[in-house]
This record gives sequence, C-alpha cells and structure tokens, in this order.
Amino acid sequence: RWDFLFLKIYLLGFSNLKFHYATPNGTEAPQHPPPLGLCPRAIPSARVTLNRTTFLVLPPSSQAQLDSPLTTILLPSFYALLCLVGLPANALALWVLATRIEKLPSTIFLMNLAAADLFLGLLLPFKAAYYYLGNHWPFGEGMCRLNTAAFHANMYCSLLLLACISADRYLAVAHPFLARSFRSPAVAVGTCAAAWGAAILSALPLALRCQSFPLLDDATYFRPYFVALVAGGFVAPLLVMVLCSGATLRVLAGKGERYATAIKLTVVVVVSVVALYTPSHVLLLLHYSRRCAGARGTLYVAYMGALAASASNTCVDPFVYYYASEEFRAKVAGRIFGTRKDSAVSLKTSKETLPTKCSQTLA
Repeated sequence: RWDFLFLKIYLLGFSNLKFHYATPNGTEAPQHPPPLGLCPRAIPSARVTLNRTTFLVLPPSSQAQLDSPLTTILLPSFYALLCLVGLPANALALWVLATRIEKLPSTIFLMNLAAADLFLGLLLPFKAAYYYLGNHWPFGEGMCRLNTAAFHANMYCSLLLLACISADRYLAVAHPFLARSFRSPAVAVGTCAAAWGAAILSALPLALRCQSFPLLDDATYFRPYFVALVAGGFVAPLLVMVLCSGATLRVLAGKGERYATAIKLTVVVVVSVVALYTPSHVLLLLHYSRRCAGARGTLYVAYMGALAASASNTCVDPFVYYYASEEFRAKVAGRIFGTRKDSAVSLKTSKETLPTKCSQTLA
C-alpha cells in the first residue's frame, strides 16, 4: 500500500526529521534538531500523519528504551508485586481500623492513610498492563486522564497524611496537655478532608489535559504546575515530617530504652519517605528546569523506575504503621479468626506509645 510505502520512505529519512519529544503525560515540543540532555520525563520522537491517523515515530535509540526488558518486564512485574502485597495489606488494615479500633484522632488519620494507599494500589494494575503491552494504553483517553490524575492525587494525599500523622504524634508526645485542645476526632476529620481536597485539586491540571496522544508542550502550563506540585506536595510535607519526627525522637530518647522500638520505627518512616520519594521528585525538577528546555531525554527509564519506587511506599506504610504493632496484629488475627473482646480499645502503634502518665488523659 502507498501509505505504508510512504511511511517506510519517511523512516529512511528519519535522521533528517524535525524531532519532537514526548512525555508520559502525552506532551511534546518541536526540536531543530534536539540537543542531548537529561530530561527524564521526555523521550525523542517524531510525528507523521497518514490517512488522518497520527503516528508517533521513534528513532531506534528511543524504541530500544521502550522495548527493553526493563520497561516491558521488570517495571510492570514490580507494579504487579506492589498490587499483590499492598492491596490486601491496606484493605485488611482499613477493615480492622474501621471495625475494631476506637475512633481516636490517630485512628482517623491511619484510616485515611490506608484508604489513600489502597486507592493508589487499585490504579497500579493499569500501569502494569500499560508496560506489559509495550507502552500501549488500550483503555481510552478518559481512563488515561483519570488514572494519571488519580495516581498523583493519591500519592500526594499519602504524603500529606504522613505529615499530619507526624504532627499529631509530636503533639501527643511532646505536648500532651496542649494536645487535649487540638487532638479531637472532629479536628482529625477536618484535617483529613483538607488533605484529600488539596490532593485532588493538585491533580486537576493532569485531568484537564489530553494524555493519550502527542500534544504541543506548553511550558507555561506544565513547568509552574510541576514545580508547585513538588514544593507543596513533597517538600512541605517532608519538612513537617522531619521537624515533627525529630522533636518526637528527642522526647522519646529521654524516656530511656522503653521507647527504643518507637524510635527505630519513627526513623524508618522518615528514611523510607526520603529514599522512595526523593529520586522521582529530583528528576521531575530536573526535567522542568531551564537547562532541560529544548533537549532530548536520556533518563526517561530512570524516571519511570523512580516513580515506581514512590508508589512502593503503599506497601511500606501498612507494615510500619499497623503491622509493627503487636496489639494491631492481635486484632487482625481476632478479626480473621472470629475472636472478639468485650469492647474496642484504642490503638497505640509501636511509634505512637505515649508516656504512662499521659495515656489516660489523651485517650
């Protein structure tokens, strides 16, 4: 057929093409030709339209990245593993928190964290399918927008809730009497609602842009958006976590060996957030830096891997916040095997144990 013959001729002259780079959000910008740069969210490509159908044509180097076992086997298998571990772990934790734990402020924060991680886990099968199918999205434009926006919304909601939990525990441990004025179920519900609202609003720009075919990249749209997203959705919550956790550790360290487990798990929480979320956000800022404007991407696969690492925090949260507590594990066993206690009691995870003299007043 003449159209495919033309496509072959077109590809033969690919080295002389006017390039475009395409991003995971479906954006692209023309190059004359593109210089080489890091730009982790971009991959070199060019567009050609035949019979009113637009094809995204990749040079051999770009196609090799997308077809490599790293992106078509290892990455989707990792997402599948996150689903197998994270979905049941968070679903069971949410079930026990909702049915067997007294509804204290800490419980409300943990329930919302489990819900955010659970919702994020429900999106991962679509990502796994996308990579298993060779970077092909078969679910339609609407589902592509929804999946992209919901993925970021739930990820940043988890970060905001982690910051809220750190602040709540700082108040409970360092200022137990002041905490009685601020730590109430109503305040916790309002704070969680604000976190969900902020996360959803932060993802709206992704839902409003076409995601499943090449677009002209609007730097005035995406650069300020992602810079603000990193600042408000990652840096600010991380600072709150580090400051509050540091103050909490200082108080617990003064209590002696009794709180050794709580200290270790608090450190694990902060280290896991830094280790899992920092790489993807550093690469994100690198891509939207001025230095990266107009360059071809060479770290696209690295960014995809870093984003998967960020999603893996959905599997870390339940084992650090819930299952590390012997009391919580006992409640899980009781819920599964049908043993019940006379009444629900408050949950004190290993990281939330309070000084004995304050336990009754704060409960």
